[in-house]
Amino acid sequence: MDHPATVAANAGVPSGGAQRLPADALRLRIDPATLGFEDTTELAHEPLPWIGQERAQTAARFGLAIDQPHYHLFVLGEVGTGRSTLLQQEMRAAAAARPVPPDLCYLHNFATPERPRALRLPAGQGRALRQRMVEFCRVLQAEIPKRLNEPSFKAALSALEKTYSDREAEAYAALSAFARARHFALRRDSGQLIFTLIDERGEPLTADAMAALDPARRAAYDEGERELRAEILRFLEVTGPLERALRDGVESLRRQAVRPVLDRELDAIRQGLRKQFKDTRKLGQWLDAVEQDVLDHLELFEPADPEDEDDRRDALERRLQRYRVNLVVDNAETVGAPVIIENNPLYRPLFGSIEYQTDNDVLVTDFSRIRAGSLLRAHGGFLMLHLRDLFADDLVWEKLRRFLRSGRLQIEEPGTMFSALATTSLEPEAVDVDVKLVLIGSNEQFYALQEGDPEFARHFRIKVDFAETFGASDATRRATGVFVAHTGARLGLPPFSAAAVARLIEDSHREAEDRARQSAAFARTEALVVEAAEVARRRGARRVEREDVAAAIAARNRRHDYPDERLREAVADGDRLVHLHGARIGQLNGLSVIDLGDYRFGLPIRVAARTLPGTEGLLNIEREVALSGPIHDKAVLVLHSYLSALFAPLAPLALTASIMFEQEYAGIEGDSASCAEFYALLSSLSGLPLRQGIAVTGAINAFGEVLPIGGVNEKIEGFYRVCAAAGLDGSQGVLIPARNRRHLMLADEVCEAVAAGRFHVWAVDHVADGMALLTGVPFGAEGARAAGGGVAPPDEAFPPDSVLGRAAATLVAYRRACLRAGNPRAWRRRG
Repeated sequence: MDHPATVAANAGVPSGGAQRLPADALRLRIDPATLGFEDTTELAHEPLPWIGQERAQTAARFGLAIDQPHYHLFVLGEVGTGRSTLLQQEMRAAAAARPVPPDLCYLHNFATPERPRALRLPAGQGRALRQRMVEFCRVLQAEIPKRLNEPSFKAALSALEKTYSDREAEAYAALSAFARARHFALRRDSGQLIFTLIDERGEPLTADAMAALDPARRAAYDEGERELRAEILRFLEVTGPLERALRDGVESLRRQAVRPVLDRELDAIRQGLRKQFKDTRKLGQWLDAVEQDVLDHLELFEPADPEDEDDRRDALERRLQRYRVNLVVDNAETVGAPVIIENNPLYRPLFGSIEYQTDNDVLVTDFSRIRAGSLLRAHGGFLMLHLRDLFADDLVWEKLRRFLRSGRLQIEEPGTMFSALATTSLEPEAVDVDVKLVLIGSNEQFYALQEGDPEFARHFRIKVDFAETFGASDATRRATGVFVAHTGARLGLPPFSAAAVARLIEDSHREAEDRARQSAAFARTEALVVEAAEVARRRGARRVEREDVAAAIAARNRRHDYPDERLREAVADGDRLVHLHGARIGQLNGLSVIDLGDYRFGLPIRVAARTLPGTEGLLNIEREVALSGPIHDKAVLVLHSYLSALFAPLAPLALTASIMFEQEYAGIEGDSASCAEFYALLSSLSGLPLRQGIAVTGAINAFGEVLPIGGVNEKIEGFYRVCAAAGLDGSQGVLIPARNRRHLMLADEVCEAVAAGRFHVWAVDHVADGMALLTGVPFGAEGARAAGGGVAPPDEAFPPDSVLGRAAATLVAYRRACLRAGNPRAWRRRG
């Protein structure tokens, strides 16, 4: 029940050590005149610094400059601190001082076509080689048929064929004469030699005539046939070498006619690539193989019969495809070293791929279908990856680990092994890749990787640690103005006045919860810059002012505060019980913070305590029903430790006490309610009511000192809004740890209410000061100190009219009640 008389009496009681904070102590205000500029147009020419990230900048520059293996960079920090943006800026600066890396080509391997050859050429020469080989194929198709149709070639070919024909005709005539002498006629049919038995008149013998021959004549004919067959074999032994000589001669004539064209064109290609490079010898060998392959297939360049012409052209096109160059990495237009930001590190985009096409239910491919990934394109430069993306694909992770171990990359297509179709395999030559990896991750991911995969972690020896907050100074505040100027220039926004930048800096301090430090989450500042510029645009202004930034902040909060509003409405409607007037025993308003990720707000929460005679000690109801976290459980145990130390002369305590959070069903975590729990417990023991208009936050240690907590601004503002909705009467306020004073960055409406005396903020260093403020009664700790560590009667340890004196008297009464009840565990005091 309320105790209005006690509350009225409290108004005249000094508040002990509790300090009432003035309005100017509740918020840091930045004087625009100290920033050194009128608006951000004056700062647009200044380079964008690494604001408050000197450690990270030094590490990044060192890591990007060192040219040794296993010195890749791991960038850790929270999202929004500029990890990616600033590293990209530094990577581009480092890349500008590096030489342009070579091009990478894949070429047909004439010896083993399933293993294409890799070729690195100086930057720009890969494109030149590709174009020259295209022109080379064009020249072959035009020049070779001409050379093979020249009169000189035709004459030489005719002479060669005539020589063969004469010698072959002479041998054939001798063979024919030999056959006639033995009564055989010889003729050719489709390349075959056919002989027929003839009579005296030269006519072929009929079957009847053959049957009428006498045995002697038949025997003579049989002998003649055997001799003719033997002579035919000798004829073939003579003409076979002649045919081979003819073919070799024709081939030699063709090569002699075409070789000057090949030598001229290939020498032009070599001359165009005069600059010596690592793979010069490999290129020379490949060009020699191209020349030999052309000479071996000259027949494809000559027109065929009409019915075979289409097949010849298809075969020629397939042959010419082998002479082309697959330029997978082209650095012809690259300035400095490449900087690749891979936002989609799947297997193919990262490591490269081999494309396939279906041909009669078979997957086929060749060297021209090899595609480079980010790693190959980043050779000689830098590649940025996000660790979270790599964790999403085990195949990518394992492939990257193997690459880091060897430094060589083998392009392969992992999916073909699971294909339902037969596959033509391809194994491109592996290549060395010199790339500096920049891996972006969180603090948790970094340390998890250090522990879970030390082999991988040892390759990232440069740790670039981005701070969440940094110490504020005139330099960092001016740098914030430079950031705003660059953001506006990049996004086409109007300039910001110095007052507007000052308001942005104040919001940065609020985000950091520290008047001496700024938040490093510049992504939030950038979003606020965009939103404030939109507010200014809607009112037709050409410059963003302080009120535009304030309106943007208010609009953002309004977009996100629906849960906050609903809970405050529940308080106003009486659904959620919160007392703001009078005084109550064992009850007071604690403060909690609800963090939704994109929005945080504070809300009062009722803390209640009940005490009675018993031996069960302090009961944490939230813990009993598994609604509290380990930090809160620890805080309750610390509270119990301090309470036991306060009343050590009465130990062991004959006490059963319970602490609870009313209407709280989602769980409790943290130690910021331990002061409120202590006050409620001591109020129940002493019978002194607590002022309900004062909400309490703060953690307690084992000596009663009040420790700082998080979310102090949200907590104060949350309670203020609840009180403002119910009506401020000048007695309401919040009790906070004195160590939280530097964290105060309260909203203007709260500061104005405090300045007008309608709301208050008190700060304490010890729970004794807070208890005196809440009850209007001295705490009585001096008597406890005088008692020392010995056992003494309660009235000698604590003044009887103090909070502790009354609580001690209650504990003595509890002991007597337990003894009267015959409880053997209640010890009788001796003395």
